[in-house]
Amino acid sequence: MENIEVPEYFICPISLQIMKDPVTAITGITYDRESIERWLFKNPNNNVICPVTKVPVPRDSDLTPNHTLRRLIQAWCIANGSNGVDRILTPKPPLSKFYILNLVHDLSVTSTKVKTLEKLELLAKENERYKTYMVEAGVHKALINFLIKCYKKCDTNGLEKTLSTLSLIWDLSSCNETKVENHEEVLIDSITWALGLDHRDMQNHAVIKNHAMNLLRSIIGKVNSSTLERLKPQLFEKIIGFLRDSSDSAITIAQKGVNAALHVMLDMSTSRRNRNMMIESRTIFELIELELKLFLSNKKTIELIFGILFNLCSCADGRAQLLSHAAGIAMITKRILKVSPAIDEKGMLILCLISKYSATSGVLQEMLKVKTVSKICTVIQADCPSFLKDKAMEILRSHFAVWRNSPCVELATLTRYP
Repeated sequence: MENIEVPEYFICPISLQIMKDPVTAITGITYDRESIERWLFKNPNNNVICPVTKVPVPRDSDLTPNHTLRRLIQAWCIANGSNGVDRILTPKPPLSKFYILNLVHDLSVTSTKVKTLEKLELLAKENERYKTYMVEAGVHKALINFLIKCYKKCDTNGLEKTLSTLSLIWDLSSCNETKVENHEEVLIDSITWALGLDHRDMQNHAVIKNHAMNLLRSIIGKVNSSTLERLKPQLFEKIIGFLRDSSDSAITIAQKGVNAALHVMLDMSTSRRNRNMMIESRTIFELIELELKLFLSNKKTIELIFGILFNLCSCADGRAQLLSHAAGIAMITKRILKVSPAIDEKGMLILCLISKYSATSGVLQEMLKVKTVSKICTVIQADCPSFLKDKAMEILRSHFAVWRNSPCVELATLTRYP
């Protein structure tokens, strides 16, 4: 295939690959349908520019199938099949908005609701255009009502597909602008219920919980501050339970759901009330255990954990909970200068909070024992931002009298910053 010269007009200007379904935009430029639709429908605004001509193109403008070019491409692929060129099949005609509207209507028919939910999930996974059509047709509203009914009736039939589809279409701008008809709180209650389902209730409980957590992440990231302030303790308990269960699951299954849970906790931890409830749920203890058990090389996961730990350590009870874990200070110390600049920053800020407000004699001795003081000295000498060096020197100055005679630290490093 590398030695074959592909005709230039067979190549999509966006993907730079041979077009499978060439369509022509109103600007006269031909693209592969999948590429131009992704370009148009992923943009939150109604108007975007043509990638080639830079002329504005309305998102709902017609894309005319270029059948002549498609046949030429198909014939060329067949002729070069012996050289490793794959044959391109004739594409299916795109679905219309009316088809999706009919699916919304079919959701109310008990005998067909499961099959209808399966069709909606497949559409949401297929491309951005279908997801936009689904939101415009009110699919998200219908699914929200369906989810709330499942919650109130404790019925899990169709729950997996409902949560999966909602998580796929929720982030579209038109969905975010909708106030979900004042159903935010009962919707969060419904997700809390889904997260608490026992494995004895259903076979696919792990998949349902992952979908529920991904949906919760999308919702929490968009709700107003007053809704965040009214979150119930049960939600925090269910999230902690989800993280605990995920630590015993396969990494490939749990990774996306765990990161979604951590994003939710990071958003929620900006509120003082939520921080207190998270600490009461032993969140810090569970995060340390999670960090020690799973995803030891996953930078994003560790960054999220450190971000939450920093927020929670702004409270005295949060710092006390971190210090009560035998590996708390050691885990923070180990990650500094090992993973990413974001973790270096949060880790040093956590150590500053402990040094300033929770530095008992036992804590200071532990910082020597687990080589925290040595790591602080290394930060001063490493290629780090100046503000991190300042934080490190601040810690050393505060406890110079305790650490100056320790064999764990070079005296020259300490006396350099008296």
